[in-house]
Amino acid sequence: MQYNVFDMSVEGSVGNPTLTTYVIDFSPALKNNDRPMIIICPGGGYSHVSDREGELLAMQFLAAGFHTAVLKYSVEPARFPTQLKELAKAVALVRSHAEEWHIIKDKIIIQGSSAGGHLAASLGCFWKQKTIFGELSHEEIDFIRPNGLILSYPVITSGEHAHVGSFQALLGDKYEEYKEVVSLELQVNENTPKTFLWHTFEDGSVPVENTLLFIQALKKQNIPFECHIYPKGIHGLSLGNELTLGVNESELQPEVTTWVELAKTFVANF
Repeated sequence: MQYNVFDMSVEGSVGNPTLTTYVIDFSPALKNNDRPMIIICPGGGYSHVSDREGELLAMQFLAAGFHTAVLKYSVEPARFPTQLKELAKAVALVRSHAEEWHIIKDKIIIQGSSAGGHLAASLGCFWKQKTIFGELSHEEIDFIRPNGLILSYPVITSGEHAHVGSFQALLGDKYEEYKEVVSLELQVNENTPKTFLWHTFEDGSVPVENTLLFIQALKKQNIPFECHIYPKGIHGLSLGNELTLGVNESELQPEVTTWVELAKTFVANF
């Protein structure tokens, strides 16, 4: 396996944003060496980047035979669209190495949890937005395009069911001015890629309505999606098993562990 860490700094970045890549080695003994790439965006409310939703998820997809990467993006006081530009840079980097790393160019998929789900879905909605990325050539635009999304209990709406803290951390003193711009159920368009989502009915931090609003918007655009709502479980379950159990030991929810296998099938059948 090839392991590398790349600087993802852009104008406005805070700290040291990085992309850590886990690329399976080419082998002439294998029939299929070209693989999807899953870029993972951990959550953390745009105030930190959760260790529970990064590398341990990446290892699950790596074990399924997919290349993976983990983005540690800027958090507050970095403001929108800094994190989005960092993610776009990560996608472009991966796609630029597609031949060398044996990545299937049209299977670069962004996974995000909680606020990381908002970041992933933001690229899905905004990747062609000139107001964010400027005047890019057709080739440059195609390089930042995500081919699919995997969203775990995502922050989506800044409306009635918002996780207000995430949007305040993302927007700062521009919260009132821009909160509708980053309310993603309002931003889904014909260029948003097909999406896998999961959430829990009991989520008390990011209500399940966030996922429901997003899939309604996808349906209006006739964009395929797969959605799983589990009846029990707190916010931030990650894998839902002992591997991602937090210090408060409240993140065990055996029934939600099925989401990983379902997501692997989503990618395999892409």
